[in-house]
Amino acid sequence: MTVKHKYKCIIIDDEPIAIKVIQEHLEKFENIEVLNGFTKAIDAIEILNTENIDLLFLDINMPGISGIEFLKSLSNPPKVIFTTAYRNFAVDAFELDAIDYLVKPISFERFLKAINKFLSHAKPKQESGNKSNGQKDYIVLKADKKNYKIKFSEILFIESLDNYIKVHTTDFSIICYESLTAIEKELSEDFIRIHRSYIINLTKIDVFTSSYVEIGERKFTIGRNYKEDVAKRLN
Repeated sequence: MTVKHKYKCIIIDDEPIAIKVIQEHLEKFENIEVLNGFTKAIDAIEILNTENIDLLFLDINMPGISGIEFLKSLSNPPKVIFTTAYRNFAVDAFELDAIDYLVKPISFERFLKAINKFLSHAKPKQESGNKSNGQKDYIVLKADKKNYKIKFSEILFIESLDNYIKVHTTDFSIICYESLTAIEKELSEDFIRIHRSYIINLTKIDVFTSSYVEIGERKFTIGRNYKEDVAKRLN
């Protein structure tokens, strides 16, 4: 059977054996791809900012920063399943809209229940991004205490400005308090991320090579980690 969509997942746990157990459980699910496992939460920040992560397995009791505090520090976190050896953090976890709360040692039966919860939450999102199921052709962005309704067809490109993004349209540009990773989830299939700092509208490209694309007078370098995906879309 062909898997049409794979959910991207990472694991954060200060115990390598715990990461291995979760990875082994996840190997049984063809629609979930584990990109990496981290023993330090701080090491996962880059991938959370550069990849469209759908699911995060997060340990709670870790040195340096707890899983709960780490999650609170993320402006646009993915869906989270907490893993811990302690039961007394459950209330805090669910107040942060966690999908589930798994107590170690984690049996596969209990793990399966958590994954089914995640899939039930993720499925509507996947369907809403499908044009044949009535995907909207615009996005609503907040800036200057106003809500801007912008059609996808009017967006040229979007660039990252640390904790903000700048959306460039055919007529104007606006700056919003948002991350590039979060906005990427809301866009149509006409958009692609070509660099950790840029998302472009494929329909607006005037010139392209294997190294860069041009939209009007702007030239954008294609990031090394994005070249393969970009090449497939452009060709």
